[in-house]
Amino acid sequence: MPLSPSATRALLEQLDHRPKKQLGQNFLIDGNIVRKSIQLGEVSPGEHVVEIGPGLGTLTEALLAAGATVHAVEKDPTLAKHITKLAIARPNLHLVVGDALDTPLGDLPADVQDFKIVANLPYAISTPWMASVLEKQLPSVMVLMLQKEAAQRYAAQAGSKQFGAISVLLRAAFDILPGHDVSGACFYPKPDIGSTLLHLRRKPEPYRFSAVGSRLLRELFQQRRKQISSLLRKSDSTTARLWLESLASLGIDPQARAEQIDPELWIQLDSLKG
Repeated sequence: MPLSPSATRALLEQLDHRPKKQLGQNFLIDGNIVRKSIQLGEVSPGEHVVEIGPGLGTLTEALLAAGATVHAVEKDPTLAKHITKLAIARPNLHLVVGDALDTPLGDLPADVQDFKIVANLPYAISTPWMASVLEKQLPSVMVLMLQKEAAQRYAAQAGSKQFGAISVLLRAAFDILPGHDVSGACFYPKPDIGSTLLHLRRKPEPYRFSAVGSRLLRELFQQRRKQISSLLRKSDSTTARLWLESLASLGIDPQARAEQIDPELWIQLDSLKG
C-alpha cells in the first residue's frame, strides 16, 4: 500500500531528501491509483515490467506483489539508495542507477521479447523517453502516469493543436485505450496540474518509423503552421524530395499543415522506397 502523506513526509525526512521539482518528484499516496495501474497493465506472475523513477518504491512494491520481475531506473542517488535496500531482499527487483534517457528500458535483457512498462513517469523526460522507447523492442502494454498535457499530446488526433510528431510515432505502434484522470491530491507534494494514467496496447502489427523518417517528421512539426509542400521543398534530403513527389498520389493536399495529416498517411510516406 502507498504511504500516507504523513508517512511519506516522515520517510523523506528520514532519508534527508526534499522532493526535486525539476525531476518531477511527486510521490503517489493513493492506493486506488496503484491498484488501477496494476489492473490496466494486467500484470501477471513471471512477467517482466520496466519502471521509470520508482522513487520511494510504492508502485515497485505493488508490481513485485503481483509477481513481476521489475527492471527499474532511478536517477536520484538518495532514492536509488533507498530502492537498492529493497532490492537486496528482492531477487526480482533489478535497479539501474542513472538517467532513463540513457537506459530507457533499464537492464531488461535483450532476449526478453515480451515485457510491459508501468511507471509514474517523471514529467521532464516524458517525450524524449517515449521517443527512445519507440525506437527499441516495443512493450506489449504501457501504463504511464503523465502530466495531463503530455498525455493529451500522446493521444492527440490529426487536426488538433496537441497533435505532433510523438502522436504520429505512438499511434503507429500502439492503440490508445481508455485511461484514468488523476487528481493532484493523489500525490505528495501536490502538483500544480492534473495527471492522466495513459493506457497503451501494442498493435497486432505495429509500425516503427525509420530513423530518417522520424527525423524528418519532427522537422516538419517544428514548423507546424507552414504548408508541408513548402517545407519539403526547402529540405535538401532525398527522403524529403520523395515525400514531396508522392503527396498527390497518396491524396495529401500539398497545402496541408503537418498537424492535418493522419498518422496512416505519415506511415505511407515513411514506407516509400526511392
